[in-house]
Order: sequence, then C-alpha cells, then structure tokens
Amino acid sequence: MPRVLPMLVLAAAVLLAASARADVYKYVDAKGNTYFTDAPLTGPKYRLAWKRESERLVSENRQRLAKLGRNLGRVAGLTSGPVAAAAPAALAPTQGAARDQPVATRRARFERVINAYARVYGLSPELLHAVIRTESAYNHEAVSRAGAEGLMQLMPGTAARYGVKDSFNPVENVRGGAAYLRDLLDLFGQDLRLALAGYNAGENAVIRNGRQIPPYAETQNYVRQVLQHLWSARAGG
Repeated sequence: MPRVLPMLVLAAAVLLAASARADVYKYVDAKGNTYFTDAPLTGPKYRLAWKRESERLVSENRQRLAKLGRNLGRVAGLTSGPVAAAAPAALAPTQGAARDQPVATRRARFERVINAYARVYGLSPELLHAVIRTESAYNHEAVSRAGAEGLMQLMPGTAARYGVKDSFNPVENVRGGAAYLRDLLDLFGQDLRLALAGYNAGENAVIRNGRQIPPYAETQNYVRQVLQHLWSARAGG
C-alpha cells in the first residue's frame, strides 16, 4: 500500500524512497491538497502533478537548500558587516562631476564596498575591480551609448532582474553587477572568459555561439581588457 504523506514530511519521504531506490509521486486533489507517495494513487480524486526518481529529487532538494543558504548569507551580508560598514563612504557626496576626478580617487571611494561585495558573492576583489575599471573606470555616473549605467554598466533589464532600483547608486549597482557576474560564472562552469563575454554581450549570445566567445570585436576586446587589468592587479601593477 502506498505511503501518503503531507508536505511537511516530504523530506522524510524523499529520503525513505531514496534508500529503497523508489520513485516519488506528487498528487493534488480537487480541493488543492497535496500528497506525496512512493507508489501511484488510483481513483478520480487524485491528479498526478509529477513523478521523480528519488535520487534525482534528493539531489534537486539539496541544491535548493544549498542555494537558499547562500542567498540567506548574502542577505545577511547586505544589512550588516563589511557592506554596511563600507556603504557610507561610497554614498558620500562629492564636489564636481565624477568624470573630472582622477581614476585613483574614484577607486579609493568605492574600494571598500567593491571588496565587500566580492566577498559576499564569492568573487576575487581583483576580478570585480577589473570589470569595473573596464566598464566605467570607477565613474558611478557613467552612461554608455547603449544605455548601460553606473559603475558596472548595468542595462535596465539586468538592473531590474537583480532588483537594482537606482543604477547610479554605487552600492546597489555593485551588488547587482556582482550578483550577475557570480551567476554567469556558475552558468558557464566557472569559465572566466565565457562569464566575461556573457557580461558584455549577454549570456544568450554566448549560448547561441556554442558556448564560445561571440565573434564580436567589442566583446573579444572587452574580455582581453578585463583579463589584462586582472593580471596586472595580481602582479602588483
């Protein structure tokens, strides 16, 4: 007889099924109640929502829990710790336009918040600095011809995707750009060149080109330039 379990004991059901190498079934009845079983249910009362191999379901849930843990850690890092401590300097008003200030001055203003977000998203600070140096030369007021904005030159769609309400706010901008770069590295198996190409041309352009750097002069030059800044920083230059 199949074991029917409510959602609160789904995890136990999955582990039980996994130990027996069984399948897990999800059913929904007419009232919207959800049931998980280790064998098919019969009768018109139940509608099959999905069937999963137990080992696959265990793997999926472990991945979800791991991602949830990472995200909770990141949220905690935004409201306390290094990011919160670094934000006031990054947001402090300055006299004159940002573009008129030396690059070294602009970098010094944002260095702590950039380094803090690098830690939050598991990136090397040198990499995040190399991207920002290439994108905007640390000019948080920068706008490209294509409409990209701020330190990490976020396009409006990317900003919205990562919850950035004001791309000219350097703290928000670096958070969104760092999160996007982290996702690109994960998407492309930690291949830095492909992640950088995706940051410049969009991940879909990389995928359409067979997971290769797209044959766009701008993108190819961009990847080279970021890597040059990165290698220079690591060499102490």
